[in-house]
Amino acid sequence: MEVKTYTAVCRRSGGWWAISVPELKGVHTQARRLDQAEGMARDAIALMLDVDPATVAVEVRPVLPEVVSHALDARRAARQAEETAERATTAAVHSLLDQGYTVRDAGALLQLSPQRISQIAPGVRASAKAVAAARSDRPAVHERVD
Repeated sequence: MEVKTYTAVCRRSGGWWAISVPELKGVHTQARRLDQAEGMARDAIALMLDVDPATVAVEVRPVLPEVVSHALDARRAARQAEETAERATTAAVHSLLDQGYTVRDAGALLQLSPQRISQIAPGVRASAKAVAAARSDRPAVHERVD
């Protein structure tokens, strides 16, 4: 069974969504809510073409008010900025700990808790202590001599 995809362009009209299918002249329907648009468009297309609705896929494309487009763009930019900040923070944590900074100092510098630093760079805390011990004249393990 071959499935064909059609586009349902949805525009708000009063209390309804007016739905048209540009690929099929004369296919129009309406829905109360946007989440109902796909099913309504599928049924209208299947009725017009006299096919099983299961052979019809619908991509809903609402015509968005400018304020919604602006909000979506801002949210997308915020997600990208958050991802950039996470990558930069992870790089900074690794760099600071590799340079011998303590987990607490790295946290203070990056305005994060020591626990968060340990989450970002698991296992680095122990290796940072080993590096610090290797740099000092004292052995990493202290044995008690009686």
